Amino acid sequence: MGERRVAVTGIGVVAPGGTGTKAFWERITSGRPATRGITAFDPAPFRSRIAAECDFDPLAGGLTEADTERLDRAAQMLMIAAREALADSEPGIGPEEAHRTGVSIGNAVGLTLGLEREYLAVSDGGREWVVDPAAASAHLYDYFVPSSLSAEVAWFAGAEGPNSVVSAGCTSGIDAIGHACALIGEGSADIMITGGADAPIAPITVACFDAIKATSPRNDDAASASRPFDRTRNGFVLGEGAAVLVLEELGRARARGAHVYAEIAGYSSHGNAHHMTGLRSDGREMATAITSALDRARLDPTAVDYINAHGTATQQNDRHETAAFKRSLGAHAHAVPVSSIKSVIGHSLGAVGAIEIAACALALEHGVVPPTANLHRPDPELDLDYVPLTARERRLDTVLTVGSGFGGFQSAMVLNHRDRRAA
Repeated sequence: MGERRVAVTGIGVVAPGGTGTKAFWERITSGRPATRGITAFDPAPFRSRIAAECDFDPLAGGLTEADTERLDRAAQMLMIAAREALADSEPGIGPEEAHRTGVSIGNAVGLTLGLEREYLAVSDGGREWVVDPAAASAHLYDYFVPSSLSAEVAWFAGAEGPNSVVSAGCTSGIDAIGHACALIGEGSADIMITGGADAPIAPITVACFDAIKATSPRNDDAASASRPFDRTRNGFVLGEGAAVLVLEELGRARARGAHVYAEIAGYSSHGNAHHMTGLRSDGREMATAITSALDRARLDPTAVDYINAHGTATQQNDRHETAAFKRSLGAHAHAVPVSSIKSVIGHSLGAVGAIEIAACALALEHGVVPPTANLHRPDPELDLDYVPLTARERRLDTVLTVGSGFGGFQSAMVLNHRDRRAA
C-alpha cells in the first residue's frame, strides 16, 4: 500500500433496488432481493431469464437529455455514482489539485449495450454481413473503447492526474480501487475517483453465461434465485450497477476535516495460471490473495471482524471461498461472520467489487453486517457463519472483501474503521 495511508471520503452507488448510497444500504441490510424477470429485452429464448436490473432516472441523477443520448447505460450509472460520491466528499479539486487527482475505473464487458445498439443500426438489425458505416452514430468510438468511462469521470471532475480503466473480469472493481490506492500510497496522486461500472444485461451476455450454465435457471422464482452458500444453489443472477469512491491521502482528508468512512489498509491480487473458470477445491488461490492483503495491512488474521464474500452461488465458487477462508484465517474463520450481498443485488461483473467495497465501508460506518438473503438450507459442506436472512449489529474494526474472476483472478482488500486503527 505504500507509506501514505488511504481514506474513503465519498461514496456513490447505483444498484438494483435503489439509486443512491442510502437506498443501497437500506436494501442490502433488509435482505430483500432485487432480482426479477428480465425486462430490458425479451428473454424467452434463454435458459436463464432473470436478472437484477437498476431502476434509475438519469435526468433525476443530474444528467442531461444530451447525456442520455450520448452515454452508454454503464456510463450513465457511473456518472450518477460519481456525482454522488463527489458531492458527498467535496474534495476541493481546484487548479492546484487537478494534476494530483486521478481516476481509476473497473469494467469487465465494455460498453455492451451501446455496441449492440450500433451493430443493429449498421447491419440492418443483423441482416446484413456488410455493414453501413453511415448508419453509425457519432458516439460509436466511445462505445468501442472502455477508456471513455474514466475519461468521462475525469472531464466532469476536472481530474488531470493518472487515468485508467482496469478490466480483469469480475475482480475489475476491486482491482481498480486497489490501483487507485497504490497511486496515493506511492505519492503519484493525493485524490483518486475510483470504482466500477457494468451494464451487461443484454442478449449476448445472457447467451454466454447460458452456454456454460453459470447463471441460475430458477426463472419461476426470481426473487430467491440467488442463493449463496445454500445447498440448493444453482448459479448466479446477472446484475448491473456502478459504485464510485473518493479516496484521499489520509493526512489531507484529516487536515480539511473530511468525513472518513474507512481506511483502505491492504490489497492484493493474484492469478492462478491454472484455468479460465476452474478453481482448486482447497481454496489456495484466494487464500494467497487474502494472506498477502492482510500482510500489507500488517494485521493478523484474527483481526478480521467480517468477510464480504464473493458469494456467487455457484457450487464451485462457494466451496472454494469457504476453503480459502479456513486456509487463510485458520480457526478464526469459524468465528467471523461471512455474507454475500449478491443474494440481493445480483452479480454485476466488473462493477460488483466496487459496490461491495462501498458496502464494506458502510458496514464499518454503521456497525452492521448485511445478511445473505435466501439462505434457508445451509450446505453441510459449508460450515461457516454466513449470516442468513437477517442483518446483524456488530462492532467492526476490520473488514475483508474478496473477488474471484474468470481467467483465474483472485483479489482481496482490507478496510479498517476510521477511528480504530493504530496510527
